[in-house]
Amino acid sequence: MSTALRHEFYETDERLTLSIFDKGADASAVSVQFEPRKVSYTNGEKTLVLEPLKGQIVADACEYTVGKVKVEIRLKKAAGGRWGGLIGESPDPLANSAAPSSSSVKTTSVKPKKNWDGITNEILTSEKEKTTEEDANVGGDSTLNSFFQKIFGDADEDTKRAMMKSYSESGGTTLSTNWDEVKKGKVEVKPPAGSEWKKWN
Repeated sequence: MSTALRHEFYETDERLTLSIFDKGADASAVSVQFEPRKVSYTNGEKTLVLEPLKGQIVADACEYTVGKVKVEIRLKKAAGGRWGGLIGESPDPLANSAAPSSSSVKTTSVKPKKNWDGITNEILTSEKEKTTEEDANVGGDSTLNSFFQKIFGDADEDTKRAMMKSYSESGGTTLSTNWDEVKKGKVEVKPPAGSEWKKWN
């Protein structure tokens, strides 16, 4: 009985890289066969056959490496462009064969693909600017942030160094621009009145 193997892929217009998670695979026992629209992986009882591939591959230009955790298979695409998936439909979209006769045509309903870029852009453009009542960071705090950014941006190296050191050593409770004072030693934590400083772990 063959064992199913977990796999995932990422792609560019020219290549598709397939990772098959087969921990501790022995390179001498692993076999990978490449055909124009098929990849077959075998390691003992473990097999993975992917066909028909979404597009054609150049079998001679494909390769694989066996690692400790996974086997990485690099497929060279015959035609540039993204597949958006591993498995496609038969017949081969690149084959220049005559159209099939009407009696052998099989109709299948294809789900429309979501345009994620369009959805993301729609969400981003539809979000209205928040008011100070909705988000405290909109008004006062962002003005304060831009004030500190201006101070930091216009500062000399010693002042920047003092700001960075005092802020990081004090856990964000102190911000000093005086390098002569800060360089003498560690900046102490000064929590706001009524608060208690606790170290994380």
